[in-house]
Amino acid sequence: MDWGIILNNTLAAILTPTTLAFALAALGLAMHFGFAGLLNFGIAGFMAIGAYSYAISVLTFGFPWWLAMLMGIVGSILFAILLGIPTLRLRGDYLAIATIAAAEIARLLFLTTSFTDVTGSADGLFGYNNAGGFNDANPFPPGSYGFGPWTYNRETLWVVLFGLVVLALCVWLLWALMRSPWGRVIKGIREDEDAIRALGKNVFAYKMQALIIGGVFGGLGGIVYAAFANVSPGVYVTSLTFFIWTALLLGGAATVFGPVIGSIIFWVLQAFLSNVLPALATAGILPISSTQASTLRFVLVGLGLMLLVIFRPQGIFGDKRELTFVK
Repeated sequence: MDWGIILNNTLAAILTPTTLAFALAALGLAMHFGFAGLLNFGIAGFMAIGAYSYAISVLTFGFPWWLAMLMGIVGSILFAILLGIPTLRLRGDYLAIATIAAAEIARLLFLTTSFTDVTGSADGLFGYNNAGGFNDANPFPPGSYGFGPWTYNRETLWVVLFGLVVLALCVWLLWALMRSPWGRVIKGIREDEDAIRALGKNVFAYKMQALIIGGVFGGLGGIVYAAFANVSPGVYVTSLTFFIWTALLLGGAATVFGPVIGSIIFWVLQAFLSNVLPALATAGILPISSTQASTLRFVLVGLGLMLLVIFRPQGIFGDKRELTFVK
């Protein structure tokens, strides 16, 4: 076993476009579940809407990359409104079922062959970052940058820098909102919406605003991921939502920085297990094939999540007094 390569690949997962995209999506879930008490299992749908709106705006309508990204944000807002109008009066598991169904409907619409010319169907969309797109705005000359595990080419560095700026802005916005009177109302709705309604507040309007803000964070996560990789409906499956939930619960649901740290921890664990388990199988320590060993990491992550929810449900950085499970 080459521990040098294993360690290098593990440390590299700390800062990648995928990690940043997960952090943004987990930040959206923190807004939805951690602060507003909305049990949203459709965050993958928001990521898909953001990514496809961005790619389609470039390829079909010829928009510049920055305007296409704005269209991705607009698409996330519209999806939140369409999702919120019929569902925000639901509670707990009913809301969860509705949101996961909405995300799957969105994915299947992108997958259908009826809109192949626009969405690419199963093949997805690609090439939207070239020829006047996001890559042409890259300020870095060709070459390698960084050191050790954190060595990037110019394209990856540009996406990482862009993703870091977007993530920093979103973290600051969430922090500022939760310290404002609006944030205190949102936390009150999470604890007892009937009491907040008795005070004369429009609970539905506040929930809709929280759904939109969290949805925009999720859409930005999809855009950052699309700036690095092709857009494909196979990415935005239900398992993606549960991976983001894992990252959120690792860091702490009702926190601002917890989702970011949780995303880093999640991908570091994924990178470590995906390298060390096949190596153990190849060395004969594990009595399974290397292919089986590579999928074993999902079992271990699932077991870890179960233990986390049982013994520390507030997450690593969370406060148990702020934890709520919507009923």
